[in-house]
Amino acid sequence: MQRAFVVKHAGPAPRYTSYPTAPHFHAGIDGDVYARWLGQLKPGQSLSLYVHIPWCDRLCWFCGCNTKQTRKYDPLETYLSALENEIETISSLVDPGCQVTALHLGGGSPTMLKPEDMVWLDKALRSRFQFADDAEISVEMDPNDLDEDRYDALAEIGLTRASIGVQDFDERVQQAINREQTFEQTREVVEQVRKRGVRSVNCDVLYGLPHQTRASVDDTIGKVISLNPDRIALFGYAHVPWMKTHQKMIDETALPDVTERFAQMNRASSLLTAAGYTAIGFDHFALPADSLAIAAASGEMRRNFQGYTSDTADALIGLGASSIGQLPQGYIQNQPSTGEYQRQVNLGRLPVVRGFELSEEDRLRARVIELLMCDFAFSFAAIRQEFGPAAEDVLDEAEYLASCDTDGMVEFSGGLFQVTAKGRPFVRSIASAFDSYFENGTARHSLAV
Repeated sequence: MQRAFVVKHAGPAPRYTSYPTAPHFHAGIDGDVYARWLGQLKPGQSLSLYVHIPWCDRLCWFCGCNTKQTRKYDPLETYLSALENEIETISSLVDPGCQVTALHLGGGSPTMLKPEDMVWLDKALRSRFQFADDAEISVEMDPNDLDEDRYDALAEIGLTRASIGVQDFDERVQQAINREQTFEQTREVVEQVRKRGVRSVNCDVLYGLPHQTRASVDDTIGKVISLNPDRIALFGYAHVPWMKTHQKMIDETALPDVTERFAQMNRASSLLTAAGYTAIGFDHFALPADSLAIAAASGEMRRNFQGYTSDTADALIGLGASSIGQLPQGYIQNQPSTGEYQRQVNLGRLPVVRGFELSEEDRLRARVIELLMCDFAFSFAAIRQEFGPAAEDVLDEAEYLASCDTDGMVEFSGGLFQVTAKGRPFVRSIASAFDSYFENGTARHSLAV
């Protein structure tokens, strides 16, 4: 594909894990609003819990997460005590008839937690929320943290999905991003969690890293495939040093340009599909029997702050500093400063610092964007059925976009607006055409491929 074409369509765009996106959240949504929203959840509605552990014992320079480094365990003990207070406050506001269908521990590095603290956290949550018998329990893992006792603790809390950060196995790339991790370490994690009955393993791989080449990507993907993970997330490195100052440690002159990034993505995608993985959305791959592949095939896949998911819970409750929650009424985000977060929850307050309440137009555009991101298409009839006459302006925009497209990115026929095979790698840019906040915003975004 010609460089001019890639440059034209791969400009900065949101990842659309929400709509409106997080830069548009505002301070008008506070703890009082959140408390009201939580109180409006009804018995029988399902909940997904996300718990954020904002520490790592090393700071990976590529990371875009809200985390910081610590060599001591004391800060985690203090944080867990505060986290228990937030769990208590939120659970008191949620109807006990709501049921948890998914729990995700993210970070940072949740596997930094001592084994006994992993088990304690699980019991603290289960004592205050009703968990479904088949609730999915997923944990993000750093192989450098893990040992036999931690593996046993993960099994004790009922781990069903292990998510392992790989990034790249090339030593030069690893040194450039401060993330040294051997293939043997990674293979050991996969073997240990499977030995303990974990039924699903996910591996995260990055392209667009410093010193990465198509050859190094080939080697990494081949090694990942040999582990036979159920899912693989293939992310483009998001270089946003204006947001994440530790990324300034990365030598920008060693970063591949946009056309090389595009070539690395295409090469990795080809290898994965040739190995029997189904392409899911624009950056995930899954074996056909995996729940994400099944959800994608049935049109039930969703997109939230954790990316593509088969989680269809009515509400996502974020716990911990910087966590984001998604409720029927809108979004909330907790205080990102761990010190201020702890102060607030220890006073019995909800530590909400900002959020967004959805209008009907927001819901409409959110649905259209989610369908594009998940299915690469949406039906005019289905949108009209869901939103009625209010849908017409957005549908007119879609028809106009298709009529003006001279690059073969989208098409409209038989009442179906869809992204073409040529346009799929650039779906983030296409989705931004339906984002009424995008052009007026001041946020800076990573490249769309």
